[in-house]
Amino acid sequence: MASTHSTAQVRVRGQAKRTSVLPASEGTRPISAPRLIQHKKEAFWFYRFISIAYDQLLCPQQYTEAMREDALETADLNSRHLKVVDVGGGTGFTTVGIVKHVDPENVTLLDQSPHQLEKARKKEVLKGITIVEGDAEDLSFPTDTFDRYVSAGSIEYWPDPQRGIKEAYRVLRPGGVACVIGPVYPTFWLSQFFADMWMLFPKEEEYIEWFTKAGFEDVKLKRIGPKWYRGVRRFGLIIGCAVTGVKKDHGDSPLQLGPKAEDVSKPVNPITFLLRFLLGTLCAAYYVIVPIYMWMKDKIVPRGMPI
Repeated sequence: MASTHSTAQVRVRGQAKRTSVLPASEGTRPISAPRLIQHKKEAFWFYRFISIAYDQLLCPQQYTEAMREDALETADLNSRHLKVVDVGGGTGFTTVGIVKHVDPENVTLLDQSPHQLEKARKKEVLKGITIVEGDAEDLSFPTDTFDRYVSAGSIEYWPDPQRGIKEAYRVLRPGGVACVIGPVYPTFWLSQFFADMWMLFPKEEEYIEWFTKAGFEDVKLKRIGPKWYRGVRRFGLIIGCAVTGVKKDHGDSPLQLGPKAEDVSKPVNPITFLLRFLLGTLCAAYYVIVPIYMWMKDKIVPRGMPI
């Protein structure tokens, strides 16, 4: 097993390879990347509309049930009595996967979007869970509360991902496991442009570094993706990896952070906000087209040939 202070294991189709943890200056993209929807206010309105057809249109493209089960394997949901929080859980798509392994009364779903949460409340399978409106970077739960922390498809909208992962550490009990499921940064230049314009697409090394700095041990990263991509990752993936870490000690994370990156109480210029929102949403459309393109290639290109 890799030391979390220098390396981590990246699981690729059941095999492991070493990935070095890079310093922050090497592992991040230029600060000039706009990331127009990587802010709580823009994300709130983005999901106000996306929630209408999130489960029906976006999940089959970006985050299938098979991917969900593959990712949740890493969370080690090995008892129905575990106390689990699903942070940024939205409509409860990942929560549905969690309650297959954990009794609903032991599961808490948190999201900042009341529109997404309203969708979750209507799902019969989620009857009995606790639903909370809240902020992933400032959780309202006491320290040492949960056995498992899960967050899927949420980190890309956190203005300060390190703060969110620090909070994951705080609310877990000793021996608890955090599992963050999220996007991965593309290597293809056009995809990089739209990724940087839209929201946060972390590099694998960044996930490992955030977990390590927060105090997690036994940090691992598992690559996931739609089956019709055939393992292709150059275009980036909305859901591309599941990262886990174990909290070994009681209490808060040893990491000290400054003020929040975004103060949602501050007023914003409505014209600037509208422009950011509209441009960001247009950039997001690129990542609706890419899965369709890859699905078509999967149908056309014979098996065994690269796509």
